[in-house]
Amino acid sequence: MKTMMMFLLSACGLFAGDWELPREATVKDSGPRTYRFIVDYVTTNLTGQTLARQRVTAEYTRGLPGGEVIWHKVAVSEANGNAELGPAQKQEFMEGYRYRQDSKASKALYVSMLPDFFKGFPPDSTLERTLIWDQAMFDLFAGAQFPNLKLNEPYRIASPETVNVPGVGPFSNRDVQLVWVGKSRRNGRNCAVIDYSGYINPLQIINGGMDLKGQSRYWGLIWVSLATRQIEYATLNENVTAEIEHKGQSTPVRVNVFRTGVFEPIQSKQLRDGLAP
Repeated sequence: MKTMMMFLLSACGLFAGDWELPREATVKDSGPRTYRFIVDYVTTNLTGQTLARQRVTAEYTRGLPGGEVIWHKVAVSEANGNAELGPAQKQEFMEGYRYRQDSKASKALYVSMLPDFFKGFPPDSTLERTLIWDQAMFDLFAGAQFPNLKLNEPYRIASPETVNVPGVGPFSNRDVQLVWVGKSRRNGRNCAVIDYSGYINPLQIINGGMDLKGQSRYWGLIWVSLATRQIEYATLNENVTAEIEHKGQSTPVRVNVFRTGVFEPIQSKQLRDGLAP
């Protein structure tokens, strides 16, 4: 009886520990690691007719000396309606764009909101700026939150604060929630899976003679290595319903913009697709 009781206590202890996240939130970089980020945009009218499509692709490398990161091969493809996407147009102003990624994810996201951060970017480079904000968001929602997350319990990360995004306009994160929904494996690593969502977020984009006013709803999943806090895979979904008014236009156009994205290590993708030994 005593032996059975000790076994049960030991088993309960193992189970409890298995469903707790490590308290250490710092990402462990052992050297450069490159990710591929692909985001697709579909703009429709309110009845679902496709007006335009865009695809943004980029490579992002972290773990450089001094905590720096760098962007390469940022390109945009476009199409009208349901036509095939045109040739990818490389965005030369972002080639080799390099900066120090602060170890605190919240500060890194804040720094990317400062007016001088995008010095040299064209005024209408909303898609390219959004790549950087999305990546910083993934970091903020991933291993940085391990100390705050409990299994299946929502954790609110944002207050209803409006920020003036440089070169874009005001944006409000009304109620961002994270939920650690379980464990899985990605790229041969044990990972925590984090569900994130933020709904009914007012936004405005003002550039290039265009004024967009609407609301954003976004959500996705992030696989985070339990051992290193590195992101092994992340998905992004966002739906924006808005009115767009162009300079000289008397009547605003109502549109719906839906975008989906995948962020993953390039080597892992090559191995999965059989493109690397």
